Amino acid sequence: MKKVLEKPLLHDASLISHVFELGDVAVKITKVKKGSLSDNISSSPSPLLVVSPIIPGKYPVLLFFHGFILKPSWYKSLLQHISSHRYIIVAPQFSALASQSDEVKKAAKVTEWLSKGLISVLPEKVQPDLLKIAVSGHSRGGKTAFSLALGYGDFSGSTPTPLKFQALLGIDPVAGSSSPSSQSAPKILQYIPRSFGQSIPVAVIGAGLSNKRAHYIFPPFAPNSVNHSEFFNESKPPCYYFLAKDYGHTDILDDKIAAIASLISKSGKGSKDLMRKVVGGIVVAFLEAKLGGQVDFLNDIVKTPSLAPITLDPVISMTNN
Repeated sequence: MKKVLEKPLLHDASLISHVFELGDVAVKITKVKKGSLSDNISSSPSPLLVVSPIIPGKYPVLLFFHGFILKPSWYKSLLQHISSHRYIIVAPQFSALASQSDEVKKAAKVTEWLSKGLISVLPEKVQPDLLKIAVSGHSRGGKTAFSLALGYGDFSGSTPTPLKFQALLGIDPVAGSSSPSSQSAPKILQYIPRSFGQSIPVAVIGAGLSNKRAHYIFPPFAPNSVNHSEFFNESKPPCYYFLAKDYGHTDILDDKIAAIASLISKSGKGSKDLMRKVVGGIVVAFLEAKLGGQVDFLNDIVKTPSLAPITLDPVISMTNN
């Protein structure tokens, strides 16, 4: 595993900036209550935030799981950025009191619901492309996404989720509070390189300050050995790693929430808007490559990380070649 060195661009730099800015379609945000639909088959098993393009068409779907005691609505800026590049995003709200085992089970139920009820909460003539589904999450939600993609939805480790995922993203994923022994169930980290049994491409976006304390009273939100680095180390190729060197664990949240979180979570001094743009841009570039077959944006970010408006260091790409 080695760091990717910068190489000359194959494409105009102005093109890659496209993914770091809002896309070309307007989006609609819909809040869906648990069991709110008259048709029980279509009713959601969890409260949802659905972010969708409003232009008629068929769009890939991204499942997004929030961090511990956070809310999907606190990620609105990030989710709107991604959706404006022609993606439907489904972000469930999980109970802060639920164990992570229960959270993963609920995530599996939401996945199953997509084929039954998602179309009923979308704008008119907007359809989900259920052959192009990715799963993602931030913090504890990142571990939920990995757990679901690895087949732990029913904790048998053998029964796959009803719909197949084509891509997996972890945004500063965290598996425990302090050390390998602190992992909550399911304990997916084995501390063996490339040990994850996933067959789909993976992208891990880490925050360089997330293993630092904001204050001596509060521990780091993403401690070493249970954070982004280990998730990438255990992922099989093709896998990608992007470290936002100068930013913290909660800096992707909307500004007001990020400001409050910075009192207990180490935060970067740079613009949080730029952090969200870069994370959103990486997500879009990865999805374009792995769901749409358009690899230019992802390849350019990997080859020339300085194209991003914040420091990405290191950037690592591992392929099957």
